[in-house]
Amino acid sequence: MIAAMAATGTAHAQDTTVRIAVTAGPHAQIAEVARKVAARDGLVLKIVEFQDYIQPNAALDAGDVEANSYQHKPFLDTQIQARGYKLTAVGATVTFPMGFYSKRYKSLTDLPAGAKVGIQNDPSNSGRALQLLQKAGVIQLKPTAGISATVAEVVANPKKLQIVQVEAAQLPRSLDDLDAAAINTNYALQAGLVPTRDAIAIEAAQSPYANLLVVRTADKDKPWVPKLLKAFQSPEVRQLVESQFSGSMVPAF
Repeated sequence: MIAAMAATGTAHAQDTTVRIAVTAGPHAQIAEVARKVAARDGLVLKIVEFQDYIQPNAALDAGDVEANSYQHKPFLDTQIQARGYKLTAVGATVTFPMGFYSKRYKSLTDLPAGAKVGIQNDPSNSGRALQLLQKAGVIQLKPTAGISATVAEVVANPKKLQIVQVEAAQLPRSLDDLDAAAINTNYALQAGLVPTRDAIAIEAAQSPYANLLVVRTADKDKPWVPKLLKAFQSPEVRQLVESQFSGSMVPAF
């Protein structure tokens, strides 16, 4: 069942209501600030939270919501290719640098032979994790492997790491059973992990993984779309990001 966070205030007759899907945590916090900004432009934003990365696009494509804000372009592209969604990104919001975490080791190079390393089981995020492992020098990928690299494209694994693919939201809970795990920042924060403090390896703040505001392609020219983007790219959202997330999330606008 989808639980919507109710908008406050009284809607006027001329107001437009937009349902927006987000994942729980920072994206929901950003959406709440954007909701207040959007109200000034006559846009009533109803926030619908999901606990995974798959359902927000399915809900948008099905018309259960009018927009979503939670994903980067590589993930959106793989979803469109795999599922035939007719979705369009209309602007960037924030970037969450991905990190590796461990309860046992202080760096990826400290991992012992045969260590169990958890990565996400969706193509774009798993590729992102593999690229970070390669950057740390613990694996090597095919030269042609891009941002959607797969485990099959690992051509050198001198430590014989056991790479275990897990649903992204489950990775924080799996840390006890793994030697290290790649965890998306929104899930890390929910688990009480601070990327800049706790990650044993982390992406640079500037990366191709800016999160996007996405609508159905058929709606991209609707008059409410620029109002929604303006709210998500507002000074109020920038202030939230810069004051509360200590570099674990950065504005992408």
